[in-house]
Amino acid sequence: MRFRPCIDLRKGRVVQIVGGSLQDGSLDVLKINFETERSAEDFAQMYKKDDLPGGHVISLGPGNQDASFSALRAFPGGFHMGGGITPANAMDYLDAGASHVIVTSYIFSDGHVEKNRLRSLVKTIGRDRLVLDLSCRRRGSDFWVVTDRWQRFTDVPVNRDTLFQLADYCDEFLVHGVDVEGKMQGIQPDLVEILGKHAPVPVTYAGGVKDLSDLDRVKDLGRGRVDLTIGSAMDIFGGNIPYRSIVEWQRSNQ
Repeated sequence: MRFRPCIDLRKGRVVQIVGGSLQDGSLDVLKINFETERSAEDFAQMYKKDDLPGGHVISLGPGNQDASFSALRAFPGGFHMGGGITPANAMDYLDAGASHVIVTSYIFSDGHVEKNRLRSLVKTIGRDRLVLDLSCRRRGSDFWVVTDRWQRFTDVPVNRDTLFQLADYCDEFLVHGVDVEGKMQGIQPDLVEILGKHAPVPVTYAGGVKDLSDLDRVKDLGRGRVDLTIGSAMDIFGGNIPYRSIVEWQRSNQ
């Protein structure tokens, strides 16, 4: 297990948000936990210096291309890039320095996996450069993939069958626990357990981390096979967990 850093962008600025506050058609009403004038490039250089590859840059809406490219170029091969990725623009981000691109909504149509689109994307960039975002919300006793700013439920459950079927098309999974994303009130342990037990490819979990002990908790619940992203809870994003402590945890666990 390892820590994976993040850079979330809105209108070209680094932010942290409450995931469940995203709404269709508007990014103006979302709840922002943190916003800074510090550039995406600065964060990327810091992650590079601390040897933390495999994180992600996420574009939340328009106006983020310059900031995205600056971060990717500052840490070549260090980030996955997500947000509005299609076969038409995927290579632009890969050429700019992304190791992978992250895709969700493009491969879903009317709540279903669109296999033709998925195959087209794999043909364009290769399976080894694709991350599938299976961010999900709880409905009933199960977790279901959500798309369209995390507001629309699909008919795709996050379970063993789904993970094994989609692993044929990608190199990794990224899974936000949307119901707890950005709230700093605790992770979703049952979701982490599902990922640790069933994911046949590397998977990163994000959502709800509240203190440093959650690193060890995810490591245990995920059987050492689930990596962790931390956003709002870190002091560099206005939270209480010292970033330097996370870096030291990572080094001691390598």
